[in-house]
Amino acid sequence: MTALIIGLLCIAFAVFSCIPGILGWWQDVLAFLRGSIPVLAAFIGIIALFIGIADVKDKIEAKKEEEEDAKAENQA
Repeated sequence: MTALIIGLLCIAFAVFSCIPGILGWWQDVLAFLRGSIPVLAAFIGIIALFIGIADVKDKIEAKKEEEEDAKAENQA
């Protein structure tokens, strides 16, 4: 229950701080978001690259296993 209350308070503060005129942090928030987009894009690209490499390795391994199964089936 405490975590729920703290979460709601944090969300309320985030909304409150971005409302123009009260704290005036909206421009700072926009600057942060604009600055974080290239970093986020780089991380997503790296993760996608690793997933792609793992997928290619899995396909090669699956193909080898199928060939071994076919050889074992032909010998039996």
